[in-house]
Amino acid sequence: MSKVLARRGRWSAYKLVLLQAAMAGCVSIFFFAMWGGPYGLSALAGGVIAVLPNFVFATLAFSHAGAQASGKVVRSFFLGEAVKLLLTIVLFSLAFGLMKSSFMPLFISYLLVLIVPWTAPLYFKQN
Repeated sequence: MSKVLARRGRWSAYKLVLLQAAMAGCVSIFFFAMWGGPYGLSALAGGVIAVLPNFVFATLAFSHAGAQASGKVVRSFFLGEAVKLLLTIVLFSLAFGLMKSSFMPLFISYLLVLIVPWTAPLYFKQN
């Protein structure tokens, strides 16, 4: 039963990450169409910085479920959050260090993708 619960939670988190990836793609296409390639790539980088750590968090955090594994559940959430934070820092460093990304499209895309979970109840039916 606990594997079913973990799978169900992981699938819900993956649906949200997929919605975030769609938002990142739309924002990137908008910046590319309006201001050209460098802005589109910067917006794409901002979306990836938001989506990739959330995917890693969903994978780690929902690896255990159930009352008997409560200690493992708590540890996996803390580990997932720590890895998410470190990965976000590394990706921001890469975006500004190696890519020389534009500040405005990167942060607009990053923030728009982070807003998606706030609107999730509008898209997903709760069982």
